[in-house]
Order: sequence, then C-alpha cells, then structure tokens
Amino acid sequence: MPSALDRLAYAASQGLRRSWFYGHYLLAAAAERRDGVPAPRRRLPGRDRLRADLEALFERDWAAIAAGLYATPHDLWTDPRRALAASRAFLADLASVSARRRRGDHQEVARDPAFAHLPRYYRQNFHYQTDGWLSERSARLYDFQVEVLFSGGADAMRRGALIPIGEALARAGPAAGLLDIGCGTGRFLTFVKDNWPRLAVLGVDLSPAYLAAARRNLRPWRSAAFAQAAAERLPLRDAAVDVATCVYLLHELPPGVRRRVAAEAARVLRPGGRLVVVDSLQHGDRPDYDALLDRFPDAFHEPYFASWLAADLPAIFAAAGLVARAVELRFLTKIAVFDRPAA
Repeated sequence: MPSALDRLAYAASQGLRRSWFYGHYLLAAAAERRDGVPAPRRRLPGRDRLRADLEALFERDWAAIAAGLYATPHDLWTDPRRALAASRAFLADLASVSARRRRGDHQEVARDPAFAHLPRYYRQNFHYQTDGWLSERSARLYDFQVEVLFSGGADAMRRGALIPIGEALARAGPAAGLLDIGCGTGRFLTFVKDNWPRLAVLGVDLSPAYLAAARRNLRPWRSAAFAQAAAERLPLRDAAVDVATCVYLLHELPPGVRRRVAAEAARVLRPGGRLVVVDSLQHGDRPDYDALLDRFPDAFHEPYFASWLAADLPAIFAAAGLVARAVELRFLTKIAVFDRPAA
C-alpha cells in the first residue's frame, strides 16, 4: 500500500505538472487570440470549473493507485533539464504554428512527394503542427503539446484505461498479448509496461518517426514490438490478440475509416477479447463542455472532429461485432470498453 509520503510525492509532482503545463497553455491561448481565432459562439466553462475538474482527475488517479488498480507512473518526477528543453522546443514551434494558422495552411505535408504513399486523410498538418505526424521534430514535441492542451492532465486521463485492461488480462491468462492501434510515441504503452512488464505488446502506427520514438521510450522493457501500418489494415491474423487499445486516434479519422478501424479491431481480437478506446469527450457527455469541444476545431486544424462529436460509438462497434461494456469520463476524455463475445 502507498504510504503518506507516497501520497505527498504524488500531490507535489502533479501540482508542479499542472502549473507548468497550464502556464504554457496560457501562452498558446494568447497566440490563438493574436492569430484571429474566432470568439466562442457559446459560453465556455470557467477557469474555476476547469481547475476543479482537473483536481478531481488527479484525485481519481491517486485513488486508483492507492487501491492498487495500477502502479505509480515510472516518471513521476521529470528531469528539469529535459522539461526545459521541451519547453524551449514547444515555444519555438508555437511561432510556426501561429504563422500556419494565420495563413490557413494545413496542407504542407500533403504537398511533400516523399509522403505520397500514405493515406490522404493522414497527410495533413493536424493542429497546424509542423511536419504533421511525419518528422522526428514532431515526435519530440507531441507529448509535450498534448499535455499543454490538457493542462497537464493527459497522462492521468490515459491511465484510466489500465483498469479495464487489467480486468481483461486477468481473464485471458499469462500468455495474453496487447495491441496498441495508433501507438504514436508509445507513451501509453509505458504505463502498460509499468503494470505488466512481461506482457507482450505490439504498437502499430503509420509514422516511422513516431515509431522510432516509441522504440526509444519502450527500451527499458522487453517484449515490445512495433510495426508501420494503417489502423484500417492491421498486419495481424484473425483473432491474434487478447486486448487492443486505441488512444486519441478515432477523432483524427474520417467516418468511413473510423468504421473500418472498428472492424479491424474486432477482427484481430480473440473471442472474449477486449478493446479499450481512449478519446475526446463527445457531445452530450458533459453538456456544459459542449461549447469547449465545438471551439477545438476553430483553434486547431481538426477536419474530422465534428463527425467524432456526433459519432454513435456503440453502434459503430456493434456493427463490427463488439459489445459495449462500460464508459468512464475522466476530465476531457472518454474511456469506452468493448468486448468481443466469447465463442
């Protein structure tokens, strides 16, 4: 059981984390205003409400750790030198993002013939991000950018998925394996490995640069493999894995591709297997947050986000043969659990 000192260490680290990333969020928000992002059409949640909900997220995260549902993260304390270097890189890139936003240019990647072999929906500068998902620079920036967006709460939101994963692994037994669809830099897989260091995991992503980052991030653990492939064409045989995860991917996909990803996830799951989806809230999950969700595409290039907000997840996955089991809301994130019925 964690001690009182462990509780104090967690609270101190998350307090520093929240302040650090919220300060960067304010700088990014100021840049958005200068860039002419339209004023919100409806009233947004106030800062006090957002701060209280973020605090509640950290309390929930700690409660799960204290209850033994998952482990304290391996990097509870960040090296200050790395944090400062990441901050400098983020702020330097913010100027490029602002310039791209003012021009309305989110197609730089699409114009590069080196990436012509990749799906067209993928070849965009999502979030007006420099290089899209397709460079080492982008991969170095990504996790910091996500934490800025969520004021330091992204990791605590992701970790909620570990609870339904643990339930599925206990059911599957010691030979179980896990597939992370759209693994990016492998950040979520490091939390998986914190808890099940011997678990065989496979991360699939389209970006060679992000896969290289994932390999580096998973280097401390064994039994971690990676493959470059599209989420709608997974390089696995039928019924190959016991657990699959999909973290912050579906809102980046066109509706048709989203449905094909659901079908692929169902195909590669064994009977009795489980898919855990971690993604943005949708309309109606927290009605007073709907205006905040609507504002997101105004500030960032998010071409498929509006379709995500209205998507019927249970229907999409039911059409693929999966059964909705549970939904949990963690701050700005939804964790949805789907099972493939046992034969």
